[in-house]
Amino acid sequence: MTTEKTGTGGWSAGGGGGLLSGLGTESPAEAFNVVRSDRLEGRVALVTGGGNGIGAGVARRLAEGGARLVLADVDDAAGEKLADELDATYVHCDVSRLEDNEAAVATAVERYGRLDLAFLNAGITSGCGLGEDFDIRRYRLAMGVNLDGVVFGAHAAIPALLAAGGGTIVATASMAGIVGIPSDPIYAANKHAVVGLVRSLGQDLQPRGIRVQGLCPSFADTAILGEGREMLRQLGFPILEVSAVVETFVQLLDSEGTGECWFVIPGRESQPFSFRRAPGPRV
Repeated sequence: MTTEKTGTGGWSAGGGGGLLSGLGTESPAEAFNVVRSDRLEGRVALVTGGGNGIGAGVARRLAEGGARLVLADVDDAAGEKLADELDATYVHCDVSRLEDNEAAVATAVERYGRLDLAFLNAGITSGCGLGEDFDIRRYRLAMGVNLDGVVFGAHAAIPALLAAGGGTIVATASMAGIVGIPSDPIYAANKHAVVGLVRSLGQDLQPRGIRVQGLCPSFADTAILGEGREMLRQLGFPILEVSAVVETFVQLLDSEGTGECWFVIPGRESQPFSFRRAPGPRV
């Protein structure tokens, strides 16, 4: 990977084979496969963490537009129920396992003939800190689901998206990927990593017709809040409705950008977060 100086004095990635040079050197398709909310009919989407919360909300929205869905989750009861509702396909998928991600993508291709969109959404909190409460099992689980799940999901999806002429990857990060979270530093660490992955892959995959976007909600009304829901209410901190996150998902799907991280915060209009450029060397 080479670097080039920007007009604002910072540095950005450019040129070179990038992170995915090992995938081959085939040329981009002549007409890239653009997935937008008004072009969902017949498109095939994989949604991890698709049985509940944000994943379920996005799955319903995609189904309304005519997309064919593969819902992946470890909550078999919820996943199978929603799949029946949406005439979708459900697969049991532990996203911390590479082989499960590969099997989910293979199911989409075998059942529907292609893959156009991968929404890598599964996530959990760590439930521990780095002091006396540190739990190596919880740490490994949180990193496995929140970070490995996105890395493995993207790795599994990229060949299928390329075969379709391009497509879109959306990863659920969090505002915890943009700001520090003292109450759960491990969660903040893996979500910061997802943000970095989205920003990097967005540049690397754009020439090959794959857009990569990040979804960064604040506290949303999903099961992941657990006991924290009541604490937030007592503090008067507004909790996002899942519908607001779904609407932002639609916005980023319809945007022209890639490598962006869209914040979703109560009372604010969602848009890509403006990262300040890092200073480059003086020569």
